[in-house]
Amino acid sequence: MTFSSDIESFLRDYLKEVQEQNAAIFAGAGLSMGSRAIDWSGLLRDFALELKLDVAKEPDLVLLTQFYLNHVGQNRSSINKKLLEEFHHGLRPNDNHRIIARLPISTYWTTNYDKLIELSLADAGKIVDVKHSVLQLAHTVPGRDVTVYKMHGDVDLPQHTILSKDEYERYHVTHGGFLNALSGDLTGKTFLFLGFSFTDPNLDYVLSRIRIMYRDNQRRHYCIFREVKKKENETDKEFLYRQIRQDHVVKDLQRFNIQVLIVNEFEDITAILTELERRFKQRTVCISGSAAVYDPYTESQAHEFLNRLASELVKRKHKIVSGFGTGVGIHIINGALKEVYENEHKSLKDELILRPFPVGSGGDIVNQYREDMLAYAGIAIFVFGNKMEGSNTVHADGMRKEFAIGERNGMLLLPVGCTGHVARELWEHVWKNYDKYYPGRMFEPVFRELGQSHLDINRALELILTILPPSK
Repeated sequence: MTFSSDIESFLRDYLKEVQEQNAAIFAGAGLSMGSRAIDWSGLLRDFALELKLDVAKEPDLVLLTQFYLNHVGQNRSSINKKLLEEFHHGLRPNDNHRIIARLPISTYWTTNYDKLIELSLADAGKIVDVKHSVLQLAHTVPGRDVTVYKMHGDVDLPQHTILSKDEYERYHVTHGGFLNALSGDLTGKTFLFLGFSFTDPNLDYVLSRIRIMYRDNQRRHYCIFREVKKKENETDKEFLYRQIRQDHVVKDLQRFNIQVLIVNEFEDITAILTELERRFKQRTVCISGSAAVYDPYTESQAHEFLNRLASELVKRKHKIVSGFGTGVGIHIINGALKEVYENEHKSLKDELILRPFPVGSGGDIVNQYREDMLAYAGIAIFVFGNKMEGSNTVHADGMRKEFAIGERNGMLLLPVGCTGHVARELWEHVWKNYDKYYPGRMFEPVFRELGQSHLDINRALELILTILPPSK
């Protein structure tokens, strides 16, 4: 998909914030719509009918909720029951939830009552600290990876959710801790607003305070809107009105330094998030390989090649993930360490992830381990690929399995055919299916040369670095 210049700028700038762990997400009801969650209008439709009102004609649904509570003497039991029925069971995270959950973002804010964000983060293997009451703000879940602030409450406690005009008006008194925490995050982190309409008075209150305090020095944030579409039976005049109103909302958000990205369809949001994840993962390279023997190269040539490969990757700002394969892993580590310590890179944890394979474990555990290891990376380089069985040298099946995982994950796969063994076998497979593995990539001569037998090992390194995309 080709992106506009505004979206390309967002991808570049927000990716940098993600990499530096300064990014945050604010999720509105629209993010849950892809999971077929009921929207605010649907939640209130029956209550509006009881009031002899049409929910479609009500511009202020918070006020509509207050009308209903006034009607039933402030008894929330019917609304609480509706919340439990609609949000507690059957909803599963959608693609957008899953993508943002895999990114290294540690701060989420939401006005939603459902548990879709928490579920997606838990599915991604993260320890989640959920805060839906003021008292929880003072406590931290041990070892947490992510904090989710549910500023309007949680479906498990529907009686404490924020719904009515009265509850919104008293929010700064009853939930002031959330407003203070949100103010701090909006000041110190770059937010991406997803599925949010900016009609929430609590967020408006916080944004206004920040704007007054920081004036022209507000931090840049982003949100994504789908352009308005003409509804069935809508007149041209009504449609034009909604178009004009969206334009005014976009311009108004500039007061808070929130840049709006307009997309044609909701599917475009998924495409943008997918591209963000792809670019983030391309910073990380998995080096898959094992070697009991190094032919057609000498041992010293192979060691130097692996050392230099790791060193050059770190120099180009790639992170390396390695399974510590026999005869390969130690030389990858040495090359990465040399570059980190000699040239004062930030820290070893920013440049190298080591995932030694469990010894004596069953096949299912090892396969899951491979899946977890490759989940970190967007690029995989395959070298050598042999091992000893008794006194015989045989192909290493693990490399084939890692190639298959990488293919399923949509990774850029680069088998270094000149190193022989399984790497040669994989190179031949890719070469026969070049357009499938490298669509639109115009480096056939470089890849072909990388498969030559007895290719000079220094030349092989040059070719690899030519093919690899830069770390963004």
